Amino acid sequence: MDGLGETLALPTSILQPPASRMNRFKFTPFQILVHLGALVPFGLLLFYFFTDNLTANPIQYLTQRTGKTALVLIVLSLCCTPLNGIFGFRQALKVRRALGLYAFFYVCLHFLTFVGLDYGFDLSLLKEAIFEKPYALIGFTSFLLLIPLALTSTRASMQRLGQKWKLLHRLIYLIAPLVVVHYLWSVKADIRQPLLFGALVIGLLVLRLPVVRRSIHFAWPTFPRRAPPPLETPHNEPHIST
Repeated sequence: MDGLGETLALPTSILQPPASRMNRFKFTPFQILVHLGALVPFGLLLFYFFTDNLTANPIQYLTQRTGKTALVLIVLSLCCTPLNGIFGFRQALKVRRALGLYAFFYVCLHFLTFVGLDYGFDLSLLKEAIFEKPYALIGFTSFLLLIPLALTSTRASMQRLGQKWKLLHRLIYLIAPLVVVHYLWSVKADIRQPLLFGALVIGLLVLRLPVVRRSIHFAWPTFPRRAPPPLETPHNEPHIST
């Protein structure tokens, strides 16, 4: 075998994949933790479904759980840029795209529960519900706005769209407040949680203002005055939100 190996020796570049290709499939412990955390709600829903434990009103439970999980993930995706730019936590950039796509996944589950389980894909009933219930209209609008962000969350899309890609993905700054309003208008009694999410979204958007970042750096000089370089270049780390 040794002789055959020497006879058929191949260049190292062929035997070993490029470093960039290998790094693409390497995950940090923080990334693994984020992926597992994002999948836990879906795993619990499956467990409750197969054990017939979706409460007395399973459709309402599925609608609420998928919607709230999507909102949590949207908020977490909005945290990534401030965590890197203000606090220097560079690992946040590596999970920004995953958080956004997981959020879109739960939004799709939320939407399918609404149109499929709740309204049985009846177009006439759906039209009436969406255009006569403000919270449903806001939610449907948010869903439509999220679709192009999810479809263009690839490296190829970033390179093809160029600067237009950044402008497109800034829609998340509109989508996040709309989702909060959808949640607020859909609850019937206790609005404390929607208001809390609203405060978080407003705070995260305010942190993006240059004057706020400069004020934070002035008050706490130990924070990095300039955002550290990302772990990967923008073309290597597409994301659904900024």
